[in-house]
Amino acid sequence: MDKTSLPQPTIVARLLTVERTALRVVESLSEQIDPKRTALAAFETPDGWAVEVHFQDAPDEAQVRELVAQTTDAQTAAAMRFEAVTVVDWVRASLAGLAPVPAGRFLVHGAHDRERVAPNRISIEIEAALAFGTGHHGTTRGCLEALDRLAKESRPGRPRRILDVGTGSGVLAIAAARRFRRSVLASDIDVQAVAAARDNARLNRAGDLVTTVAAKDLAPHLFRGRAPYDLVLANILLPTLKLLAGPAVRLMAPGGQIVLSGLLTTHAAAAVAAYRARGLVFERRIVREGWVTLVMRRPAVKSQRPGPGIQGARQ
Repeated sequence: MDKTSLPQPTIVARLLTVERTALRVVESLSEQIDPKRTALAAFETPDGWAVEVHFQDAPDEAQVRELVAQTTDAQTAAAMRFEAVTVVDWVRASLAGLAPVPAGRFLVHGAHDRERVAPNRISIEIEAALAFGTGHHGTTRGCLEALDRLAKESRPGRPRRILDVGTGSGVLAIAAARRFRRSVLASDIDVQAVAAARDNARLNRAGDLVTTVAAKDLAPHLFRGRAPYDLVLANILLPTLKLLAGPAVRLMAPGGQIVLSGLLTTHAAAAVAAYRARGLVFERRIVREGWVTLVMRRPAVKSQRPGPGIQGARQ
């Protein structure tokens, strides 16, 4: 990616606190700020738990502190620091010191660990550039573990069609493409994330399997041509997951599965309810670092057969 295309510096807000407070702050802010123009994370550091909020546009700092104070207290809110950063700088700097992340058979790593990957691993090298999603987050790890388990349980030839919504760095699309050897349609609202995902797919020898598209929603003309999907991946925050519930389920094949993440433990019930309301059934949950990954299924279409009360599932 040409450096001349990089965006102007954005704003990041940082807060160092304890785990319980960090998760409460992220939960509260995720419900009150625009998820399309911000990214939130809570993660453990050697000095405690950190909250980071990356703003695409300059935020009203007083308003953000007020929201934090409503969840915690004035002293904690005052400790939040805002600074301008160039997005590519913080990503590259963070990657330089990150250890490889194992998740099932997958191992997500940066170029600095390329030579340390064991031959039995499915290696995914991610230099995230302008996108979120290096694998070093409970949501991504949970999704990768869910994918690995689905691969072990899947019938031969399934899934046939895969959709990754909110692809970010493309790590999940790449993982699905390489684990199942199937084509994946990967979408994101951010055109720079789409470019990064496309580059990462090529880097990981999945460029022929991963098709990337920039889209603000699941517009039928972009996604219906490949539908129905046997597997949908959506690692997005709760408000967006709820908005996409109807369109996503309509694109799913009978018997198809969806992996939902980007959810704090306190958000899981609301996500399950939103998708159950569209006819899906809950299968399992994975919890990593205070974040939840859910697997749900669209029931197979049932057809009537001769004889009283006998039904069969069409596979």
